Formats: sequence, structure tokens, C-alpha cells
Amino acid sequence: MDALENNTVPSTPLNRRPIMKRNSQGLKQRPSHDTEREFGGTLGALCIPILLPLTVMFLICVSRSPEASLLQWPPALPSTDQLWDPLAPVLLLGWISLHALLYVLPLGKVSEGLVLRNGTRLKYPINGFHSLCISGVLLMLLLGLGAPLGSLFELLLPLAACAIAGSYLFSLYLYIRSFWVPSHALALGGNTGNPLYDFFIGRELNPRIGNFDLKYFCELRPGLIGWVVINLGMLMKEVELRGSPSLAMILVNSFQLLYVADALWNEEAVLTTMDIVHDGFGFMLVFGDLAWVPFTYGMQAAFLVVHPQALSSLGAAAIIALNGVGYYVFRKSNSQKNQFRRDPTHPSVARLETIATATGKRLLVSGWWGLVRHPNYLGDLLMALAWSLPCGFSHLLPYFYVIYFAVLLIHREDRDERQCRAKYGLAWDTYCQRVPYRIFPYVY
Repeated sequence: MDALENNTVPSTPLNRRPIMKRNSQGLKQRPSHDTEREFGGTLGALCIPILLPLTVMFLICVSRSPEASLLQWPPALPSTDQLWDPLAPVLLLGWISLHALLYVLPLGKVSEGLVLRNGTRLKYPINGFHSLCISGVLLMLLLGLGAPLGSLFELLLPLAACAIAGSYLFSLYLYIRSFWVPSHALALGGNTGNPLYDFFIGRELNPRIGNFDLKYFCELRPGLIGWVVINLGMLMKEVELRGSPSLAMILVNSFQLLYVADALWNEEAVLTTMDIVHDGFGFMLVFGDLAWVPFTYGMQAAFLVVHPQALSSLGAAAIIALNGVGYYVFRKSNSQKNQFRRDPTHPSVARLETIATATGKRLLVSGWWGLVRHPNYLGDLLMALAWSLPCGFSHLLPYFYVIYFAVLLIHREDRDERQCRAKYGLAWDTYCQRVPYRIFPYVY
């Protein structure tokens, strides 16, 4: 989870008594079938896997329509021919296979994750940045050989359709295989006994084939790097149409490449996030990693292909400054959090003020984390706004991402808040008194 904490005592294995269990800090908790359900419970698990894939297809269709209106009704529906291209599944499977190969290559270092409920630690290859660089070299070679990368614009709908179908099939595989793993390998929130909800939220915490961690691989590899490739395809399409890329397109590509490169350069930090530590690997994360991220996060680039925008030097400078501020807040706060979690005696965090908890952990209440409870979210949102501003103000579509992301982060913060209050009790109340603002200083 994202609450800033440091474990000062070793975790203990889970007590497997059927009536009452203890978590890794030795505190009593209810059996997993009684776990509070998130995302609207069964109703959310039924609606979200239907509505979000339709949203992806809708946004792609709207981005290439002349009006680009989110309020257009009825929306422009794609034909069957537009949804299917035999090249799409070949490209998608080839891309995933390439990154699976890069994942297992002996590049970079190997790092250990946090202690699991059975007292063990999993090992993870930290070579995502290598994969990004190798992918970049391969793309430059393809461009040099005359590969029509701009054709990704026409393939967006078929690729998205294949990614969505693949997400359903992969999630079904994960759900079925979870019934053959030991109980300590299940996510506490994903073993409710409700098939719809467990399929959606994910039953198994860290599904692996041998040493190949499926969740960790999907979290930062094919979808995240694929997002950058799609953006580059949109830039090349603009070159085909207009002879050169616009300043707005260059900014969008540059900002989002920086974001992806930063995530992969700091790949080890993902091992302490809520996605890896808390959430099971089900449709929610599978679809998010493989379909939602690559096909909606770069919506600004797809929009600019059909709706070019003029951008002044002064406007570009202001947008660059905003992205720079957001990135600085995001990176500094995340680095401070990760350093404190891994080594609280490090000189960069040793003098920061903390609050002791009954679990043996400490909560950080100074530095960036004394400003707001989630300064990394604040930086994230400033960057998201900077990605949308190059698209001007004539359409709402380019701002879909920043609006969605604000809702996502507020919901994520609320999940974290409830979990930390249950986990730390009075210490969390003290922490909230010391740091009253959640994301936006003096606002929220």
C-alpha cells in the first residue's frame, strides 16, 4: 500500500487457524471470505469488466472523429472491418513475446520483494529499463529500414480489441489456476468465494510460472513500453500527413516517454506498491496493464493526429515548466518513500520525524510526507495536466486522462486510508492530525 511506513521488526508467518487469522504484524483479522469488498463489490465486478473495455473502444473512435465530442450521441460505432485486422494479434503476441524474452535475460540485478505471509521473499529481475532501451534500438532499426510505424494509427482499434480479448482470456487462466495454489499464496481481498468478484479482483497474489512472475511482468513491461511505441506511431503518422511533427506532439511524446523511463529506471520501487503487495492479479490489473494503459494514457497523441494544435513558444515553456514541477515533486517524494522503507538509517531519511505504531512500524511525518499524505499523487496530477495542455482547450477528450486519473488517485487514497486506519489505529489518527491534507495542500 502507499502509506509511508517502515517495518522495524521481522514479519511472522500467517497463522492458519480456520476461525481467526493473524496478519504479518501479528494482529487479528477475519477470514478472507469476510474481507470488505472494494470497487462496488459484486455489482462493480459485473459492470467494470464490461464498461471499461467499451470505454477504451469509444475513446479511440471519438479521438479520430472530426467532432471529437465525448457527448456525441449516438456515438460513432466502428464496423466489423475496423475492429479486426489479422496483423493485430500477430503484433500483439510478438510484442509480448519479445518482452518475455527480455524479462528472462540476465540483465541488471535481482532484487527481493517484501516479506510474504509465509515468511519468504520473492526475487525479481530489475531490467525493465534495459527492455525499454533495447525496444528503442529495435524501433530505430525498423524505422531505418522503412517500417511504416505510422500504420499503428489505423491499427489502434484492432490492437485494442485484441488486447481486451486477451485480457479476458488471461484473467480466466489466472482465476482457474488459483485453485491449485496454497492458501498463503492467495490475496487476502480476492478469496471471497464470489466467482465474479474474485475473477475481477484476483485470487492469487503473485502468480508465477517457475520464476517468471506474471503480475510483475505485466505491471511495467508490455503495456507501459507499448504506450510509448503507440505514441511514436502517432508522431510518425503526423509526419506522414504534414511533413513534420508538431510542437504539441513532440511535447506529449517527450513528457510521456520521461514518465515511462522514470518508472522503469526506478523499477525496484514497484515492489513496495499496493499493486504488488496487496492486490491479487485478476481482471482489474490485467486489463489495466495490457489494455487500459497503452490505449487510453496516450489519448492526447491520437487526438493530435486528427486535430492538430498550434502552440506558441511561451505556452510550450509554461507547459514544460508545469511538467517539470510535477515530475520533481513526484520523483523526490517517491524516492524518499522508497529509501525510508528499505533503509531508514540512510543519511537522506535518518533525520526525518516519524510516529511509532503498535505494529512495530513507523510512519514518516516530515519531509515531503509532512506536506500532504500523498505528495507523489500531487506530482502525478500536475504531470497529467501538462500532458493535456498541448491539445488546447477546444475539446474535452484530451483531458479525459487527467479527470480519470484524479478520480483514480482519490479512490486509491481512500482505499489506503481505510486500510491504514484499520492497521495502525490511534497512530494513524495522530498521523492524520499532523498531516491533515491528503493530496492537495489546503484543498483536499
